[in-house]
Amino acid sequence: MIEQLISFSLRNRYLVLMLAAGLFAWGAFSVRSSKVDAIPDLSENQVIVFTEWMGRGPQIMEDQVTYPLVTNMQGLPKVKSVRGASMFGMSFVFLIFEDDADIYWARERVLERLNYAQRLLPTGVTPTLGPDGTGVGHVLWYTLKAPGLDLGEQRALQDWYVKFGLQNVPGVSEVASFGGFQKEYQVTVDPTKMTYYNVTLPQVLAAVRSNNNEAGGRKFEQSDIGYIIKTSGYIKDMATLENVPVLTRPGGVPLRLKDLGTVQMTGESRLGIMDLNGEGEAVGGIVVMRYGENADAMIKRVKAKMEQLRAGLPKGVSFQLVYDRSGLIEDAVGSIKHTLLEEMLTVSLVVVLFLFHWRSALSILLQIPITIATSFILLNAFGISSNIMSLTGIALAIGVIVDNGIVMTENAYRNLALHQAGEEAGGPPGAGPPPPAANAATTPAASAPSSLKPAYHG
Repeated sequence: MIEQLISFSLRNRYLVLMLAAGLFAWGAFSVRSSKVDAIPDLSENQVIVFTEWMGRGPQIMEDQVTYPLVTNMQGLPKVKSVRGASMFGMSFVFLIFEDDADIYWARERVLERLNYAQRLLPTGVTPTLGPDGTGVGHVLWYTLKAPGLDLGEQRALQDWYVKFGLQNVPGVSEVASFGGFQKEYQVTVDPTKMTYYNVTLPQVLAAVRSNNNEAGGRKFEQSDIGYIIKTSGYIKDMATLENVPVLTRPGGVPLRLKDLGTVQMTGESRLGIMDLNGEGEAVGGIVVMRYGENADAMIKRVKAKMEQLRAGLPKGVSFQLVYDRSGLIEDAVGSIKHTLLEEMLTVSLVVVLFLFHWRSALSILLQIPITIATSFILLNAFGISSNIMSLTGIALAIGVIVDNGIVMTENAYRNLALHQAGEEAGGPPGAGPPPPAANAATTPAASAPSSLKPAYHG
């Protein structure tokens, strides 16, 4: 088989050269379109189901949320394991799928099963899917540098402007906000006043919900002008919330919310803070990359979007990058590229010096770029990114590539030498020179022509 392949290549040299040129061109295109990252993604193929039920303890979350979800998620196709975790007010279910399962196909299967499991959960509890990102998807961290804004204003700017702008960038799965205070209206009721007025806490909750709404009316025309009637009842300030009527006392006097307690603007309760370099609290976000995206290209798109969003920020507010993987990617890939160039140059000098024949050295050196370019075709075919591990493997394989070329060149030289020696000796091609006679050095007659040799009569 190998002899036939070599013979075919020798008879069709131009076809082989065209095939090598095509592979090199295809490989060069694959190098430009290859996904670039610093580290390989070795995380499991998983889907996360997150459920929030605030105010409940871990045991209640385990019994009423986590356990029903875990038992109903078992048996999904291509699921290797289902894991659950419960904590105060939150439940997490991790579904680990097989490596060959498409992540978006897996998310669709989980959503189908959640439609059935929803009826097993308490009223008002809705499970949601986590972002379609991996464990190494945190590619960019940033903070807002805003000297003139407090932490609540910075968090509002992050949640209602910056986050929505960055989530539109292709390849971004989620922008998770951190730090600061999330503004909220907080109502603190007095139990003594509630007992005096005979009001229960569900009545207070129902009054707040029903008065934070907007209802539509109808349209009517008058003097060829159309009027739209609607009621606007959304709570916009503390004064509106304080005057929400809870019930009507005898005599038609309403019992307002401020009669039962106090209303204030405050921040949501926090379990921790985000401190930056010991200089105080900071507000920012974490950009999470989707499955199978090009990290280097996605980070560049996010930075370009930040430049666009900068024009809409208040005066004096700017972005400050805390963690940027693009620097690690450039250092890792640049180091490997530098190593590859050094190896190719060193190998070229060694081959030229030892063979001392530029055509033979050229045939060996041409194998290096063609083989490296072809390896990127296979990397893209199998969905492997150009990271420090894959590029290091290519760098280590250069020695094998050169060894193979040297062995094939030496073998070709040996066969050509045997063929040339056989032609000079007059024998069949490839037979080589005839072996010397046994007594050529000691018998003078052995070197004489046969017609001059004396006859031997015993």
